[in-house]
Amino acid sequence: MSEPKPTYRHDYRPPAYRVAHVDLTFELDPAATRVKASLQMERHPECKEGEPLRLDGEQLILKHIAIDGQALESDEYTLDDDGLSVRQPPARFRLDTEVEIAPCDNTALEGLYLSSGMYCTQCEAEGFRRITYYPDRPDVMATYSTTVIGDKAGQPVLLSNGNPVKRGELPDGRHFVTWNDPFPKPSYLFALVAGDLKKVEDRFTTMSGREVTLQIWVEEENLGKTDHAMASLKRAMKWDEETYGREYDLDLFMIVAVNDFNMGAMENKGLNLFNSAAVLTHPDTATDAAFQRVEGIVAHEYFHNWSGNRVTCRDWFQLSLKEGFTVFRDQCFSADVNSAAVKRIEDVAFFRTAQFAEDAGPTAHPVRPDHYIEITNFYTLTIYEKGAEVVRMLYNLMGEEAFRRGSDRYFERFDGQAVTIEDFVDCMAEASGQDLTQFMRWYSQAGTPEIDAYGEYDYANAEYHLTLRQRTPATPDQPEKAPQHIPVRMGLVGTKSGRDLGLSLEGESLGSDGVIHLREAEQTFVFTDVPEAPVPSLLRGFSAPVQLRFPYSREDLAFLLANDSDGFNRWDAGQRLAMLALDDLIAAHRNGVEKVMDPRVVDAFRSLLERGGDDKAVLAEMLTLPSEAYIAEQQPLVDVEAIHAARTFVKQSLAATLRDDFLRLYQENESDEPYAPQPEQIARRSLKNVALGYLMAVEDEEGVELARRQFEADHNMTDVRQALTLLTHSSRDDLAAPALRSFGEKWAHDSLVMDQWFAIQVTRPQTDALDRVRHLMAHPAFSLKNPNKVRALVGTFVNQNRINFHRADGEGYRLLADVVIELNRLNPEIASRLVTPLTRWQRFDEPRQELMRAELERIRAEKLSPNVYEVIEKALA
Repeated sequence: MSEPKPTYRHDYRPPAYRVAHVDLTFELDPAATRVKASLQMERHPECKEGEPLRLDGEQLILKHIAIDGQALESDEYTLDDDGLSVRQPPARFRLDTEVEIAPCDNTALEGLYLSSGMYCTQCEAEGFRRITYYPDRPDVMATYSTTVIGDKAGQPVLLSNGNPVKRGELPDGRHFVTWNDPFPKPSYLFALVAGDLKKVEDRFTTMSGREVTLQIWVEEENLGKTDHAMASLKRAMKWDEETYGREYDLDLFMIVAVNDFNMGAMENKGLNLFNSAAVLTHPDTATDAAFQRVEGIVAHEYFHNWSGNRVTCRDWFQLSLKEGFTVFRDQCFSADVNSAAVKRIEDVAFFRTAQFAEDAGPTAHPVRPDHYIEITNFYTLTIYEKGAEVVRMLYNLMGEEAFRRGSDRYFERFDGQAVTIEDFVDCMAEASGQDLTQFMRWYSQAGTPEIDAYGEYDYANAEYHLTLRQRTPATPDQPEKAPQHIPVRMGLVGTKSGRDLGLSLEGESLGSDGVIHLREAEQTFVFTDVPEAPVPSLLRGFSAPVQLRFPYSREDLAFLLANDSDGFNRWDAGQRLAMLALDDLIAAHRNGVEKVMDPRVVDAFRSLLERGGDDKAVLAEMLTLPSEAYIAEQQPLVDVEAIHAARTFVKQSLAATLRDDFLRLYQENESDEPYAPQPEQIARRSLKNVALGYLMAVEDEEGVELARRQFEADHNMTDVRQALTLLTHSSRDDLAAPALRSFGEKWAHDSLVMDQWFAIQVTRPQTDALDRVRHLMAHPAFSLKNPNKVRALVGTFVNQNRINFHRADGEGYRLLADVVIELNRLNPEIASRLVTPLTRWQRFDEPRQELMRAELERIRAEKLSPNVYEVIEKALA
């Protein structure tokens, strides 16, 4: 194939022709859907007369094209694989086209496709060009009228964006519905759904008194799994009104559950399409984590109505403008309705493991990239999660009131427009009066800044001197980095009192919990009137997405774990203390010497278990050891076997030494009250199941019996899944086999629960895990064409079962390469995401590097989609 060409941000030009209104008519047919499009177009004022009209289009069969009712001759337009060009159109005109597409053959799940017999669409980022010829870019915004024609028996429900304005019967058992969306939108927000669906309906009264109809459309057997999503939607609508003053604008808001979906969900205007896994919940089938995930995703997609839909991106380089801002908004919402401390811990634990790895890998890129080959490759943790952290820094720099003023200004100034990150940050600068010029580097520089911190207490002058040095490592295309503006929230905890001391900096009082601003490569901050020697509590609440290094002793960390007033930093101190012990054990394993457990870690855990006043949800997080993935990110060279052995040793040592404490904790948090996904219940279940994990780590008979009993009680999926996981991951097949068989037979009819069954098996630490993956790929419940199945089975194995994926014989790498090669033909978007673990080959020992590179080369030898090509080329560069 010819080498795909990159798109560069500096090449942006406004569209030569704008679209004012779109009329669409769909005549649905699995193999030959007809799409008629009528576009009211006009030349851009800056466009020269006679400039051709260029429309995007892929995999379309053109049946008709006309301007102002006059069919075009073959020499008046040109077709190619990427679209259509019309020579010398007039300044204003109506363009009519008719095309034919085949939804049944669309395994890429972009554009219009079939999912379990239901027609549905996914148009972000560039899927609309698979539906009709159109300027498929986010800065072309138009109003839409859509008529959907389908078989009344097969597709009794016909949905699209906006409000239904007309419906009727047609010959041959067909019917139609016409939808009108009065708000201008880019093509990526277009949506259509047609199928045999049932609805759950509710109402929401907005702050101005308007009544909005809320509908969730699902297959009939899933009608009992929508209550939580509906309740989450209503909470999100109320929260957005109270927190941002944003009211919903249409009379109807719809959600549709789709079984085959590349993403979690999509914020199409008025008609949100959701991966079924992101909307359906029931205590018998979904865990606490799933309930919370659904709540967060429902909120995220609803919040997009303003941060993404009413105000959208000028071009795809500005993607974090909508995604980073909206992730920040959904994180704040989830923190408000659940445990704020746990939400922050969970988000940062994931961020420091996965996004830091992305920043350190071959596909590292800024929050606003400079170029791309395939835009779907940039729906990344950097765009979403790091983008959210950048917005969070703005929020903390400005304060709540100024940030609200800035967001109000942004929404009001740019309503109905496609804008840039500068537009957003300028509004914040105006509202706060701050110069954010240096802050903009967070959007332009790739990589994770590193801070080396040093502190010294001056007894004679009662001063504490804190020196911070920052650097950002080189990343692809960016060898040199300028200093960032890094807000460091901190406190000083007195070693005698165990309490926060007042912060006085250059004569200014910062209270006991303040923010200092690191702007230079190196700065020293002198705190005066410090009455006793302190231990610094730095980067509280993870106030900036950086790597912080401070020479804490193990005694310092144990002290902070016991005394820090910041819940996040208490958790972080425990993680750091565990990491120091793990580092010792990794070295011991590598050197073949006896492993010895650090008693300070045992004492710290004992102290946590004995303290009764802690938030149970936070305590559960504090008792959870760093994951193998996080441990690997802290190592200069990843030693898979040593990391696995060290973490297993720590868990088993804690389990053996503190067995009675864990047993007491389990018993204190047992409950047979009716299930509810409420914070208090979730906290108790979380703590109980952490305790059970430790009890099963040594597989004594009492722990085994508790796991068996919890599994058989079948009280809720949270408890059942944890028990099944522990039984399946045990060294005893007499525990694993019957439990797996029982669970699989019971839930064979439920696709989403079977995804859990797949994931539990392929994360077994035993050596048969890889064979299980191969075996389960032939299971009737698995399909390579369904992204959820691929993620549950293959994705879970390669990302979460590191000891078996990174087998020394390279068979794990070969399995992944085989799947990526096949998916490259079926669904390139999923293939390019799945291949990520192989791209990190430089982090491993030489034999594994050679094996991983060999599989990357084998993939490269195929005829690759632009999606996979871009990732592989970066990995091998």
